[in-house]
Amino acid sequence: MSKAFTTEQEDREEEEPDPAPLPVTNYMTPQGCAALQEELRELLRVERPKIVETVAWAAGNGDRSENGDYIYGKKRLREIDRRARYLTKRIESAEVVDPARQTRRDQVFFGATVTYLRTAGDKQTVTLVGVDEAELSEGKISWISPIARALLKAHVGDTVDVRTPAGTERLEIVSIRYLTRADKPENKS
Repeated sequence: MSKAFTTEQEDREEEEPDPAPLPVTNYMTPQGCAALQEELRELLRVERPKIVETVAWAAGNGDRSENGDYIYGKKRLREIDRRARYLTKRIESAEVVDPARQTRRDQVFFGATVTYLRTAGDKQTVTLVGVDEAELSEGKISWISPIARALLKAHVGDTVDVRTPAGTERLEIVSIRYLTRADKPENKS
């Protein structure tokens, strides 16, 4: 459909605003910061130039109103630029904290890998990481999540309460460890 027949409202809905900044310090592990930097590099040096080339080719084909390559390419460029702006802001505001340098290894702080026993009796292991690094399927939870907040500053043997939708649950801390540089996942074979 031609742009002449779309309303300004439809154009505005197409572009989402950048996510609001988080009201807390943007702590990040060195691996998390490196992953964001790599994603930004990939977007700006690999993916964006390919899309720009496709859009330039499509623009040279004449009528842009019904040119799928042109329309999709322009939309994808906006998505890439939006993500690049977001990543740049997050990297610039990051406070990188290396868990391997933690001196108080008997207590839960940012970067700790904690094994705890749930009320139901099952063990669970999580690592407290930055907001942008959280990946529950990998056992990485944001340091500002309810479970992480309950675990912060606890010692082995402590019992902490965490509020869940099902009610309050007690967690008993079984172990606390901080990965050293040799233990980092990317160094394992």
